[in-house]
Amino acid sequence: MTESSRGRDGGGGDAGGGSREHPFRSGLVTIVGRPNVGKSTLLNRLVGRKLAITSPKPQTTRNRITGVVNRDRAQIVFIDTPGIHRPKHKLGEYMVGVAMAALEEVEAILFVVEAPEPPGPGDRYVAERLSRVRTPVLLVVNKADLCPGDVTRANVESYLKLGEFAGHLAISAVRDESFELLLRTIESLLPEGPRYYPEGIDTDQPEAFVIAELVREKVLETTRDEVPHSVAVVVEELRPGGRRAGVAEDQAGDPRGGQLADQREDQREAPRAGPLGDAPDLVYARAVIYVERESQKGIIVGSGGTMLRDVGRRARREIEALFGTKVYLDLWVKVEKNWRDRAGVLRALGYASQRE
Repeated sequence: MTESSRGRDGGGGDAGGGSREHPFRSGLVTIVGRPNVGKSTLLNRLVGRKLAITSPKPQTTRNRITGVVNRDRAQIVFIDTPGIHRPKHKLGEYMVGVAMAALEEVEAILFVVEAPEPPGPGDRYVAERLSRVRTPVLLVVNKADLCPGDVTRANVESYLKLGEFAGHLAISAVRDESFELLLRTIESLLPEGPRYYPEGIDTDQPEAFVIAELVREKVLETTRDEVPHSVAVVVEELRPGGRRAGVAEDQAGDPRGGQLADQREDQREAPRAGPLGDAPDLVYARAVIYVERESQKGIIVGSGGTMLRDVGRRARREIEALFGTKVYLDLWVKVEKNWRDRAGVLRALGYASQRE
């Protein structure tokens, strides 16, 4: 994983390994749909590893996530987006803005819907937005494993009435072992051209962003009701080495209101090389979990810090497995009242407007 700006790698049309008979193709493909239809799960399965966090809770994805799929004669750069919905606050407006901006300057769009259910108001809302673009749209009917074939076929017919599609496929992002037909269909829509990214690169998401998202995912897993939607996570420090000098083992009484995630259990070896150069023996990451109310802070911290330690343990295991190095995860919880409706705070937390 590396930070990288968008740009094609190489010069001529065969720079990616194509030939005159079988030219190399490349392009950007946006994944869109209403919240909670399985867009992030699909991205993770297509790329072959976890890039986007997942949760049964709607509106889990808040930013665009890039995933690169390298094939023999093509490179497909997928862009996962927040679910398109009618926003209820400034954060929702930002999320819809991210999704709509990702429809521009791409070669194809995957419109993801659910096989077990006929089109609903959310699907029609997305379809109406897609009717305004000229980019080819593939209808991807996900979760086909959750209903009989006749139900899938009937619902597919209903979805096809929502617009003009370049093709349609029924899949299961969870159970399908191969997405070859989907990938070949996407390839047919891409123009000839070299790679956007060198081989071996499967995302351009910064390490700090990935860590923050994994922490937020664990908060989503351990909390309920309104708390998950009121949480933002920012990694404020990321460097090789252990914790800062003078950091106490128990920060429950710290005036900043932080809580330290428990790092004293045995840390397992991780299988992959990772961030910050040549995989240091230990990476220090300090992350702040922001909530909107004191009561939410109390829930996330838990009695005696138990909930926060659980979040820290769960997140650290995935971070270590992903980066291939031991991690000291220093978690804090802070209150920023009504941050979802405050433009300045949204910018500070990384949710900048698409126009900025």
